[in-house]
Amino acid sequence: MQTNASVEAKIEALIKQLTLEEKVKMIHASSSFTTGGVPRLGIPEMVTSDGPHGVRPEHGRDWNLDQNVYDSGTYLPVGVCLAATWNPKLGYSFGSVLGSEANFRGKDVILGPGINIIRSPLNGRNFEYQSEDPYLVSKMVVGYIKGVQDQGISACVKHYAANNQETRRFWVNVNMSERALREIYLPGFKAAVQEGDVNTLMGSYNKFRGQWATHNAYLMNQILKTEWGFKGLVMSDWNAVHNTMEAIWNGTDLEMGTDLGMLPNPNYGKFFLGDTVVTMVKAGQVPEYVIDEKVRRILRVMFKTNMIDGKRKKGEYNVKTHQQTAAQVAEEGIVLLKNENNILPFNKSKLKSIAVIGVNATRPQSMGGGSSQVKAFYEVTPLQGIQKLVGSGVNITYAPGYTITRGGTADQLSINKAAEAAKNADVAIVVGGWTHGYNYSVWSDNAYDAEDTDKPDMQMPFGQDELIKAVLAANSNTVVVLMGGGPIDMTQWVDQTKGILQAWYPGMEGGNALAKILFGQVNPSGKLPMTFPKKLEDAPAHKLGQYPGDSVNVYYYDDIYVGYRYYDTYKVDPQFAFGHGLSYTQFEYSNLKVQGTGKNVTVSFTIKNTGKLAGSEVAQVYVHQQKSLLPRPEKELKAFDKVMLQPGQQKTVTLTLKEDAFQYYNDMQHKWVLEPGTFDILVGGSSKELKLNGKVTL
Repeated sequence: MQTNASVEAKIEALIKQLTLEEKVKMIHASSSFTTGGVPRLGIPEMVTSDGPHGVRPEHGRDWNLDQNVYDSGTYLPVGVCLAATWNPKLGYSFGSVLGSEANFRGKDVILGPGINIIRSPLNGRNFEYQSEDPYLVSKMVVGYIKGVQDQGISACVKHYAANNQETRRFWVNVNMSERALREIYLPGFKAAVQEGDVNTLMGSYNKFRGQWATHNAYLMNQILKTEWGFKGLVMSDWNAVHNTMEAIWNGTDLEMGTDLGMLPNPNYGKFFLGDTVVTMVKAGQVPEYVIDEKVRRILRVMFKTNMIDGKRKKGEYNVKTHQQTAAQVAEEGIVLLKNENNILPFNKSKLKSIAVIGVNATRPQSMGGGSSQVKAFYEVTPLQGIQKLVGSGVNITYAPGYTITRGGTADQLSINKAAEAAKNADVAIVVGGWTHGYNYSVWSDNAYDAEDTDKPDMQMPFGQDELIKAVLAANSNTVVVLMGGGPIDMTQWVDQTKGILQAWYPGMEGGNALAKILFGQVNPSGKLPMTFPKKLEDAPAHKLGQYPGDSVNVYYYDDIYVGYRYYDTYKVDPQFAFGHGLSYTQFEYSNLKVQGTGKNVTVSFTIKNTGKLAGSEVAQVYVHQQKSLLPRPEKELKAFDKVMLQPGQQKTVTLTLKEDAFQYYNDMQHKWVLEPGTFDILVGGSSKELKLNGKVTL
């Protein structure tokens, strides 16, 4: 966080005026979502808001819904959909919507973005997170943070660190190598701090190498605050503090949580960083300067966001431009996985009838997911989007095909009705996949993508495999649309299906965005931010490592081989590769030039749109070191650019690879190293489709 002398002087002056009791009041929660303020000195409570993809209908001070407020806001697509755009500029727009709407609602801190690495397909919060790849995460997180904070609101990057599963998240002890920590799990957080200048950071629930992450001396003091120079405030996840002395000394600046056991009259002074701290300081067990440092960091955030002088932006709530951002993210984030024989886009002028099948075609998703629930002003479902686009000239029939019941099996009667609808239609569109839990229950029986729950496996729930096979048998012109936070096992029907789209949870405009892609009004440009394995056993966390570990520990034996790093190195074919995503046009790569200047390398190449439609291509640059002292993955993403081209148009793309693009972390030497030698520079449209190959010797 950038600081200046005049602000620091004001902070020191305030600290001198604060009593010890007032200081301690500031370092713990004063309600479920606020921190303690000091009215006599004009220091307000800090109001936090869950909602990494929309400002939540917050529960007032202590889990009572806010009354008489305009709480139906913009429901943006989820984090993984944003990452699938591969468009950092959209990340900024996304964050700007959140910051503006937080201002309108009187919030000070948006509790997002969530950027934990997607290690296993089963993690229930993968939908909130962004990617399996630390470089893609790093590029997307900076735009999001700057978008939020340019509106005068603090972003809160979370969950630091190694919170890669929800199962046993409250106590599991994560063990990993230093190399995996540095190369895979920390780069996004480092970028958030050093490039995004993030104001606040949230510690995670889990232990890390035997010590709670929220007050972990190595993570908080040594890496975050000393190595990276973080000047903002560290807050705990809710009820994640477990020890007063560790929290005091190991970098926790603010203890958040909910004193549920004491409702309706909670006593937040009984928190670990509450009245006990006053007693310890007065007894000489803790020096007051340690408390001053925590208060200093809180005040620094308050001054940066004009909380103390009151010069805040008014913000806007659910305005047209915010809805347009939601639409654009969905349009660029939905991924066309398969398009055999160009079944897509559909031509509505040549269709007389469409069968839309699947509960997710009509199911609102905004109130699912736990802490990321959003009360949407409206939400266009896939069926509504299709109906709106094709109009009255096409007959649309709808059949649910299955029932959402945890552990539910195929409902043959529903399947028969869906197959009959498909048989009598020109084309069929099955909208299925995963579901969020719904309403306010985080632990809903139907929650597959939600906080505090993981998926039991990758199998399609509710008998959807049988449904899809029956629909395909009835009508070969069937397209499958998958909702959800990540991959699903498609092995029973993927080869027979001509068209497959991954729609994630695409926000309030998702139905319109999906319809525009299905019918060619929008050319798809999304790319997978994670690998889709054929089956769960192929995923590296399950093949090489542990997931979710035993009752105490989880060991990351998969090490640095997360996602495509594993599939490429160990020659395992995925269902759909990292970076994969089709278009309705074609792109040709040529004219690769690689030039090394010192420790920087310039990569230039030409992309031409050789098809008949305008479209965007995400050009991806990977680096492979030919010989290294320690083992390295087959290749690693180190640059990308999203390029919009008209039919026949070509552009030269020039990207710079800096020294860090060639380094790896040598955990024997405890430092990043760049070993002299030859590196392959691989360029193309996905991790599996790399058309150009150059070399550079450093």
